[in-house]
Amino acid sequence: MSKIPPDDSFRRGSGWRRVGTGPSLPESHATIPIPQGLGFWRKMFAFSGPGYLVAVGYMDPGNWATDLAAGSRFGYTLLSVILLSNLMAIVLQTLSARLGIATGRDLAQACRDHYRPSIAFGLWCLCEVAICACDLAEVIGSAIALNLLFGLPLVWGVCLTALDVLVMIYLQRQGFRFLEVLVVLLVVTIGGCFIVELLMARPNLAEVAKGFVPRLEVIRDPMMLYLAIGILGATVMPHNLYLHSSIVQTRKYEQTPAGKREAIKFATLDTLVALSLALFINAGILILAAATFHTRGEHHVAEIQEAYTMLSPMLGTTLASTLFALALLGSGQNSTLTGTLAGQIVMEGFLNIRLRPWLRRLITRLLAIVPAVICAVIYGESGTAKLLVLSQVVLSLQLSFAVVPLVLFTGDRRKMGEFANPPWVKILAWTVTGLIVVLNAKLVLDFFGTTAAIQ
Repeated sequence: MSKIPPDDSFRRGSGWRRVGTGPSLPESHATIPIPQGLGFWRKMFAFSGPGYLVAVGYMDPGNWATDLAAGSRFGYTLLSVILLSNLMAIVLQTLSARLGIATGRDLAQACRDHYRPSIAFGLWCLCEVAICACDLAEVIGSAIALNLLFGLPLVWGVCLTALDVLVMIYLQRQGFRFLEVLVVLLVVTIGGCFIVELLMARPNLAEVAKGFVPRLEVIRDPMMLYLAIGILGATVMPHNLYLHSSIVQTRKYEQTPAGKREAIKFATLDTLVALSLALFINAGILILAAATFHTRGEHHVAEIQEAYTMLSPMLGTTLASTLFALALLGSGQNSTLTGTLAGQIVMEGFLNIRLRPWLRRLITRLLAIVPAVICAVIYGESGTAKLLVLSQVVLSLQLSFAVVPLVLFTGDRRKMGEFANPPWVKILAWTVTGLIVVLNAKLVLDFFGTTAAIQ
């Protein structure tokens, strides 16, 4: 690893210490051409893709338990919290894409360049822990789905999901666009499953619309506030910020101010569309729980297995439970693919380690899968809900260490040039950051406070 010069060695007119750090995700960098002279919709299609890889992190199995608990206990009331959390995610993900396009650095590379080696190494360690925690939720979610669909023991299900590293190797040999298409197909499948589920559940549309309007009772009711903080605090996945700033660079746009400006515009539109789909799926989980469980007096359904068991008798068809499990499997597998990709990005960006693609993916995958196997062996099927909650708490602990540098860098004109955040975006970004930091801190304190009380 090269040594970072002292703080006073900035290049004249630049906020970066190095002339260049090498391309992010080199085997896929600038491999998707953006032909000149395309119309708006064809150009939009050419830029679309990275937003969907990011969106899968917002519909991973770690969010399912919280959405199920919120819907079964409080009906449609907390839909407004899901909407607010999605808007916050859009703000941060658009900043992440802006950083990657404007500077040619992903967030990990930017941190390695800006901070001292000891701090950068610490941030990498925290990021790896967060990826392991996120992957724990995704692997457990996939294993639960395989158990529900095929009766496969949980431990074997966890081991089976480790094979997706082979899928990643195959897909990226076919080109990054091929990987994007697969992810989009899985996202559409998940969305289709929930459309059918919601048609079966027949939610009250007027009540659904009211649920998107914020209410003071969310703050007044301690339990409702706790679930709201759980939804808000664990919404933004820290590894998604590193991922997005890298994969937007897979497009071969002109390296001119005009070309970068156009790339930022279409990357923002891609993010808006993809995260709107994530909003539909997260809201769909809550609406399904509210329409199926809350309206029938079942106010304490929070575990995925319990929801699966109760859906069929309540909706009068076994198809309901099957679609629910299929959506869960698609969600978990989709998220593990992007999590593996994020793992190699942060390893390269923070440590500047260049390994063979298959070896790098294998290492980053094992860093995440080994803890999942150990937890599955120790806790078994009965502890999966606790594992999902714990994974969200670990993510909450790490999130601030990704969000604060992102907002700091994108607001620095020395680093971003003309693409630095304007004053109104700075105010919005720091407001979102402050809200996330406070809510995540409260979520973590409440979790450890509850744990201590139980002991």
